[in-house]
Amino acid sequence: MPATFALHDSAAARSVDRLATAALGGDGYVLMQRAGQAAWRVLLQRWPQAQRIVVACGGGNNGGDGYVLARLALQSGRRVRVVHPADGGPRTELAQRACTAYLAAGGHVDLFPCALDDADVLVDALCGIGLEQAPRADLAVLIQALDRASAPVFALDVPSGIDADRGSAPGAAVHAQCTLQFIVAHAGLRTGAALDHGGERLLDTLDVDAAAYAGEAPPRAQLLVAPALRRWLPPRRRDTHKGASGRALCIGGDHGGGGAIVLCAEAALRAGAGLVSVATRAVHGPALLARRPEAMVHALEDEAALAPLLDAASVIACGPGLGRAAWGERLYRRALAAGKPLGLDADALNLLASTPGRPAEAILPPHPGEAARLLGCDTAAIQHDRLAAAAALADRYRCAVVLKGAGTIVAAPGRISCVLAAGNPGMATGGMGDLLTGTIAAMRAQGLEAFDAACAGALLHSLAGDAAARDGQRGMLPSDLLPWLRRLANPESD
Repeated sequence: MPATFALHDSAAARSVDRLATAALGGDGYVLMQRAGQAAWRVLLQRWPQAQRIVVACGGGNNGGDGYVLARLALQSGRRVRVVHPADGGPRTELAQRACTAYLAAGGHVDLFPCALDDADVLVDALCGIGLEQAPRADLAVLIQALDRASAPVFALDVPSGIDADRGSAPGAAVHAQCTLQFIVAHAGLRTGAALDHGGERLLDTLDVDAAAYAGEAPPRAQLLVAPALRRWLPPRRRDTHKGASGRALCIGGDHGGGGAIVLCAEAALRAGAGLVSVATRAVHGPALLARRPEAMVHALEDEAALAPLLDAASVIACGPGLGRAAWGERLYRRALAAGKPLGLDADALNLLASTPGRPAEAILPPHPGEAARLLGCDTAAIQHDRLAAAAALADRYRCAVVLKGAGTIVAAPGRISCVLAAGNPGMATGGMGDLLTGTIAAMRAQGLEAFDAACAGALLHSLAGDAAARDGQRGMLPSDLLPWLRRLANPESD
């Protein structure tokens, strides 16, 4: 299995379609027929018993793909109806050709509103990649009707109502059980609200090699999957010593925040850092040593005592449980001034947002609320276009960024962004971010540069979350991931 998959935006998808059409002699109907045939094959595989099929076709070429499927289903002996939105039928030459062929085969078309509950499968061929704003009123009513119907929904290319570039749902949107993408995989379907709408996401390239057109239609991002860990975490040499795996210094744990720095330190150890030191309030020392004696705990009431720890560290993780009182702010400023590879999380991100700067050699892993504070906007703006938000953060702070959430994104200046194909809602609980900070620090300590450390740490953390969630997402704790961090950090033993 490849370690990464290319993800494209709609402009690149259209360019690939145009270039591939030219290579096929200039007739776009060739690709439309391939798309309809691919969709019919998937429908037969997923719903082999379906006899009553309703295809909702919009006026564009996505609707044309739906007409081809409808004709094939009709010719196979199924009962088929095509439903148009209230504003009528096809508006492009290719969609009209497909519609004409469907009607010539004996097909029937209804204008919505009409019944949808008599279907075994509903096919969504309304919008495709063209949507950038909330669907107009008549289309929204049909989308809502598809969503309320009892039959499963099979979406062609993109669930209608979902922005294929941003992953957001600006208005009414279909919740599909399966989405078949054509030619290229869409970046927006891998992050944000789209994850709740796409269902099982499949890709049929229609025998088009999009990589051949990468010069004119480059991907917007890469999808990271589990095998990528092997690239960053090779087997260790037999003569490896602890110093070769780096020394991580975890700074945080003001009064009331001791658990956060414990989780950070434990994750750094389980993800492979050679040595882990913890600078925290004295009150947390006994509990931390009792739980994790491998950590070297330093009671820190005076920030001056931080200097030798900073000097010895190969990477600094600052923020878990840090607080924003005077103690935490002083430690934060000393960490920034150390000039060492740095991970800033939690209250360190809030301090960065209140006193903007560009911390050298840093990795920032904000959740959407923290990202909004760092960019001076609201959380809704972050979630509206997560890929753009991650890129904006990386550009503003000139560092690697891990934008957490559904479809975590890793971005850095001059690098193509990565989207994680891992993670689950069970990870939405306090302390998961502290674990991520320690995991990323361990990757940096083991010699990875910032962007690769961010990718490897975020992917390892999310895969550990998926493994822990096998026992159920609800009630999952950050500490449930710790055994899995160790197992998955050794991919050569899989």
